[in-house]
Amino acid sequence: MKIGHLVESLDPHGVAAALADLATAGPAAGYGLVVVALNPSDQPGIAARLGRTATPVVELNVAPWDPRAVPKVLRAFREHGVDLVHTHGLRPDVVGSAAAARLRIPAISTLHHIHAQPADRGDHLRRTAKTLARRRFMTRTIATSMLQRDWYRAAAGSTAGLSVIPDGAADPGVGTPEAAARFRRGLGVAENEVVAVSVAPMRRGQGQDMLLDAVAELPQDEPVTVVLGGDGPLRPWLESRVAGDELLSGRVAFRKDTDPVELLQVADVQLHTTRHDTMPRRLVLGHGTGTPAVATRVGGIPEIVTRETGALTSVSASRIAEELVRMARDPQLRARRGAAARQRFLDRFEASVWADALGAVYRSALGHADAPAPDELDAPEPALPLRGA
Repeated sequence: MKIGHLVESLDPHGVAAALADLATAGPAAGYGLVVVALNPSDQPGIAARLGRTATPVVELNVAPWDPRAVPKVLRAFREHGVDLVHTHGLRPDVVGSAAAARLRIPAISTLHHIHAQPADRGDHLRRTAKTLARRRFMTRTIATSMLQRDWYRAAAGSTAGLSVIPDGAADPGVGTPEAAARFRRGLGVAENEVVAVSVAPMRRGQGQDMLLDAVAELPQDEPVTVVLGGDGPLRPWLESRVAGDELLSGRVAFRKDTDPVELLQVADVQLHTTRHDTMPRRLVLGHGTGTPAVATRVGGIPEIVTRETGALTSVSASRIAEELVRMARDPQLRARRGAAARQRFLDRFEASVWADALGAVYRSALGHADAPAPDELDAPEPALPLRGA
């Protein structure tokens, strides 16, 4: 099978990063990818990664509501002989379903966001209309979390044609003691110091302000250093706040240019203190590195972090601080949760698992004889024993 994926752009912070992992795992699951972006990206990293897997990439340049969008996408998919269209995002949904209809091939849409709190009745009606349109024009819909499934059912009145398959990722691998030791020396912290890392993008709603509040509540003699990786529009404000607070500046470090996976591989704890999130990829990657997590209990996060793999807290600086201290003071708890996080990643989120689950949906949509029934297409949830950690 050849699957045409349509995205808004090849922005490395969007869904395209996951598609680069899927392109590697897809052939073993019976299909290849063609990736079409409606807008060009000024960052070539994802296109280069896709190129290394021999995945055709087409970057268009179509403005919103450009009537040429459908013909351009149609031409790209036709030239590459795609068998099925898979869309990601509102505009790709509209353009991709129209192109698929012209090609007379199935179309599948993945939900990447939840709009659970409409601003008013008109907004609710518009969202419901979009959901019903998806049911009308899409052969299948994929939710990345059970939370999305419940939201979709409330909006559409049914989950017919919907499968729950969390986005996967290529195995990032675990770090080495040597790399962790080098990183600690670079930070200037002692061997017994616990290093907690946050790699969430620095933008509104991701909770780094609350995380700094939590750091301020840690006991002064607690041997914990917090590293903030990544970048975003809030970075200057965060750096200014830390620089202006003697307590924070002695405990918080920034690492803008270090790869997030490399930070997670040398961390003792991952912090993900967002106020809302659907299925954060970087939290999934943290589990892949075997790093236990302290995360807020919002959105789809409880479907990643369990009591076995980390600690879930309310959206509260005090509760975040309490769980971080508990984890910092118990190396055996960290080791146990880290091992469980790694296993959960391999069982549920590793790219080959994701590719196989999507392959089953693709075969079903195309009517293949070996395809499972539609009601069997949800990705299985691995059972984890509860040990009371």
